[in-house]
Amino acid sequence: MASAARRAPQERGKAAERTRERILEAAVEEFGAKGYAGARTAAIAARAGVNQQLISYYFGGKQGLVEELRRRWARAQQSVTPPGATYAESVAAHLDATLDNPDWSRLVVWQALGDSPATAGDDEWAAAQRARLREAVERTRRRQEEGEITGDLDAEFVLLVAYALAFAPIALPRMVEGIVGVDPLSKDYREWVAGQLAAMTRRDS
Repeated sequence: MASAARRAPQERGKAAERTRERILEAAVEEFGAKGYAGARTAAIAARAGVNQQLISYYFGGKQGLVEELRRRWARAQQSVTPPGATYAESVAAHLDATLDNPDWSRLVVWQALGDSPATAGDDEWAAAQRARLREAVERTRRRQEEGEITGDLDAEFVLLVAYALAFAPIALPRMVEGIVGVDPLSKDYREWVAGQLAAMTRRDS
Protein backbone atom coordinates (compact mmCIF):
# COMPACT_ATOMS: atom_id res chain seq x y z
CA MET A 1 0.00 0.00 0.00
CA ALA A 2 2.76 2.46 0.97
CA SER A 3 4.75 1.57 -2.14
CA ALA A 4 1.72 2.23 -4.33
CA ALA A 5 1.20 5.57 -2.60
CA ARG A 6 4.81 6.56 -3.33
CA ARG A 7 4.46 5.58 -6.97
CA ALA A 8 1.26 7.57 -7.48
CA PRO A 9 2.88 11.05 -7.59
CA GLN A 10 5.59 9.72 -9.92
CA GLU A 11 2.99 8.26 -12.28
CA ARG A 12 1.00 11.49 -12.23
CA GLY A 13 4.18 13.40 -13.04
CA LYS A 14 4.97 11.10 -15.98
CA ALA A 15 1.40 11.40 -17.25
CA ALA A 16 1.58 15.19 -17.04
CA GLU A 17 4.86 15.22 -18.96
CA ARG A 18 3.40 12.98 -21.67
CA THR A 19 0.42 15.34 -21.94
CA ARG A 20 2.73 18.35 -22.25
CA GLU A 21 4.68 16.60 -25.01
CA ARG A 22 1.51 15.71 -26.92
CA ILE A 23 0.41 19.34 -26.73
CA LEU A 24 3.78 20.57 -27.98
CA GLU A 25 3.82 18.08 -30.86
CA ALA A 26 0.31 19.16 -31.84
CA ALA A 27 1.31 22.82 -31.57
CA VAL A 28 4.23 22.32 -33.97
CA GLU A 29 1.83 20.79 -36.52
CA GLU A 30 -0.81 23.51 -36.08
CA PHE A 31 1.61 26.45 -36.08
CA GLY A 32 3.54 24.96 -38.97
CA ALA A 33 0.38 24.59 -41.05
CA LYS A 34 -1.33 27.88 -40.19
CA GLY A 35 1.16 30.20 -38.50
CA TYR A 36 0.56 31.84 -35.14
CA ALA A 37 -2.27 34.06 -36.38
CA GLY A 38 -4.18 31.20 -37.99
CA ALA A 39 -3.61 28.59 -35.30
CA ARG A 40 -6.28 27.97 -32.68
CA THR A 41 -5.80 26.46 -29.24
CA ALA A 42 -8.97 24.42 -29.80
CA ALA A 43 -7.39 22.85 -32.88
CA ILE A 44 -4.14 22.18 -31.00
CA ALA A 45 -6.10 20.52 -28.19
CA ALA A 46 -8.01 18.40 -30.71
CA ARG A 47 -4.78 17.29 -32.40
CA ALA A 48 -3.33 16.37 -29.00
CA GLY A 49 -6.52 14.70 -27.77
CA VAL A 50 -6.66 16.80 -24.60
CA ASN A 51 -8.94 19.33 -22.95
CA GLN A 52 -8.27 22.84 -24.29
CA GLN A 53 -7.92 24.19 -20.74
CA LEU A 54 -4.75 22.14 -20.29
CA ILE A 55 -2.97 24.43 -22.77
CA SER A 56 -3.54 27.37 -20.45
CA TYR A 57 -2.69 25.26 -17.41
CA TYR A 58 0.66 24.04 -18.74
CA PHE A 59 1.74 26.90 -21.01
CA GLY A 60 -0.39 29.93 -20.23
CA GLY A 61 -1.96 29.94 -23.69
CA LYS A 62 -0.91 30.15 -27.32
CA GLN A 63 1.97 32.59 -26.81
CA GLY A 64 3.43 30.39 -24.08
CA LEU A 65 3.42 27.48 -26.50
CA VAL A 66 5.33 29.49 -29.08
CA GLU A 67 7.91 30.60 -26.53
CA GLU A 68 8.51 27.01 -25.38
CA LEU A 69 8.87 25.86 -29.00
CA ARG A 70 11.36 28.65 -29.65
CA ARG A 71 13.48 27.46 -26.73
CA ARG A 72 13.36 23.88 -27.98
CA TRP A 73 14.36 24.89 -31.50
CA ALA A 74 17.31 26.88 -30.16
CA ARG A 75 18.49 23.94 -28.05
CA ALA A 76 18.10 21.53 -30.97
CA GLN A 77 20.20 23.76 -33.23
CA GLN A 78 23.11 23.54 -30.80
CA SER A 79 23.41 19.79 -31.35
CA VAL A 80 22.74 19.52 -35.10
CA THR A 81 26.41 19.02 -35.92
CA PRO A 82 29.02 17.49 -33.63
CA PRO A 83 32.23 19.35 -32.78
CA GLY A 84 34.82 18.92 -35.47
CA ALA A 85 32.33 18.28 -38.29
CA THR A 86 33.58 19.21 -41.74
CA TYR A 87 31.80 21.83 -43.84
CA ALA A 88 30.23 19.10 -45.97
CA GLU A 89 29.08 17.20 -42.88
CA SER A 90 27.66 20.39 -41.40
CA VAL A 91 25.71 21.20 -44.57
CA ALA A 92 24.30 17.66 -44.77
CA ALA A 93 23.30 17.69 -41.11
CA HIS A 94 21.50 21.03 -41.38
CA LEU A 95 19.69 19.93 -44.53
CA ASP A 96 18.48 16.79 -42.77
CA ALA A 97 17.46 18.69 -39.63
CA THR A 98 15.45 21.18 -41.70
CA LEU A 99 13.85 18.85 -44.22
CA ASP A 100 13.22 15.88 -41.90
CA ASN A 101 11.14 18.18 -39.69
CA PRO A 102 9.01 20.27 -42.08
CA ASP A 103 6.47 21.33 -39.43
CA TRP A 104 9.24 22.71 -37.23
CA SER A 105 10.84 24.41 -40.22
CA ARG A 106 7.55 25.99 -41.31
CA LEU A 107 7.19 27.34 -37.79
CA VAL A 108 10.65 28.89 -38.09
CA VAL A 109 9.62 30.52 -41.38
CA TRP A 110 6.41 31.89 -39.84
CA GLN A 111 8.40 33.29 -36.92
CA ALA A 112 10.94 34.86 -39.27
CA LEU A 113 8.07 36.61 -41.05
CA GLY A 114 6.97 38.18 -37.76
CA ASP A 115 3.80 36.10 -37.58
CA SER A 116 3.41 36.16 -33.79
CA PRO A 117 2.62 39.32 -31.78
CA ALA A 118 5.38 41.27 -30.06
CA THR A 119 6.00 40.32 -26.44
CA ALA A 120 8.32 41.40 -23.65
CA GLY A 121 10.62 38.48 -24.41
CA ASP A 122 11.00 39.18 -28.11
CA ASP A 123 14.01 41.47 -27.75
CA GLU A 124 15.86 38.81 -25.78
CA TRP A 125 14.91 36.13 -28.32
CA ALA A 126 15.95 38.31 -31.27
CA ALA A 127 19.28 39.12 -29.61
CA ALA A 128 19.97 35.44 -28.98
CA GLN A 129 19.06 34.61 -32.57
CA ARG A 130 21.40 37.28 -33.91
CA ALA A 131 24.17 35.97 -31.67
CA ARG A 132 23.69 32.42 -33.00
CA LEU A 133 23.81 33.64 -36.57
CA ARG A 134 26.91 35.76 -35.96
CA GLU A 135 28.64 32.74 -34.44
CA ALA A 136 27.68 30.73 -37.54
CA VAL A 137 29.26 33.44 -39.69
CA GLU A 138 32.42 33.28 -37.58
CA ARG A 139 32.57 29.48 -37.91
CA THR A 140 32.33 29.87 -41.67
CA ARG A 141 35.08 32.49 -41.61
CA ARG A 142 37.33 30.20 -39.56
CA ARG A 143 36.83 27.46 -42.15
CA GLN A 144 37.99 29.96 -44.78
CA GLU A 145 41.02 31.00 -42.75
CA GLU A 146 41.95 27.35 -42.18
CA GLY A 147 41.70 26.68 -45.91
CA GLU A 148 38.78 24.26 -45.72
CA ILE A 149 36.62 26.38 -48.03
CA THR A 150 37.32 29.26 -50.38
CA GLY A 151 38.01 32.72 -49.06
CA ASP A 152 36.93 34.30 -52.34
CA LEU A 153 33.36 34.66 -51.07
CA ASP A 154 32.10 36.60 -48.07
CA ALA A 155 31.41 34.29 -45.14
CA GLU A 156 28.02 35.95 -44.76
CA PHE A 157 27.13 35.09 -48.36
CA VAL A 158 28.18 31.47 -47.97
CA LEU A 159 26.03 31.08 -44.87
CA LEU A 160 23.04 32.89 -46.38
CA VAL A 161 23.09 30.69 -49.48
CA ALA A 162 23.21 27.56 -47.32
CA TYR A 163 20.23 28.74 -45.23
CA ALA A 164 18.28 29.75 -48.34
CA LEU A 165 18.81 26.36 -49.96
CA ALA A 166 17.83 24.53 -46.76
CA PHE A 167 14.60 26.48 -46.23
CA ALA A 168 13.56 26.95 -49.87
CA PRO A 169 11.81 23.53 -49.97
CA ILE A 170 9.77 24.63 -46.96
CA ALA A 171 8.92 28.16 -48.07
CA LEU A 172 8.84 27.65 -51.87
CA PRO A 173 8.29 23.92 -52.50
CA ARG A 174 6.57 24.20 -55.89
CA MET A 175 9.15 26.65 -57.16
CA VAL A 176 12.01 24.41 -56.02
CA GLU A 177 10.42 21.36 -57.65
CA GLY A 178 9.83 23.30 -60.86
CA ILE A 179 13.43 24.47 -61.03
CA VAL A 180 15.27 21.37 -59.82
CA GLY A 181 12.84 18.73 -61.03
CA VAL A 182 12.89 16.57 -57.89
CA ASP A 183 10.90 16.31 -54.66
CA PRO A 184 12.17 19.23 -52.52
CA LEU A 185 12.30 17.04 -49.40
CA SER A 186 14.01 14.12 -51.12
CA LYS A 187 17.47 12.65 -50.79
CA ASP A 188 18.11 13.70 -54.40
CA TYR A 189 17.55 17.36 -53.54
CA ARG A 190 19.79 17.16 -50.49
CA GLU A 191 22.62 15.51 -52.39
CA TRP A 192 22.30 18.06 -55.20
CA VAL A 193 22.46 20.99 -52.75
CA ALA A 194 25.41 19.51 -50.87
CA GLY A 195 27.27 18.94 -54.13
CA GLN A 196 26.58 22.41 -55.46
CA LEU A 197 27.63 24.07 -52.21
CA ALA A 198 30.79 21.98 -52.16
CA ALA A 199 31.59 23.10 -55.71
CA MET A 200 30.82 26.74 -54.93
CA THR A 201 32.99 26.80 -51.81
CA ARG A 202 35.81 24.57 -53.06
CA ARG A 203 39.20 26.12 -52.45
CA ASP A 204 41.37 26.23 -55.57
CA SER A 205 44.74 24.61 -55.04
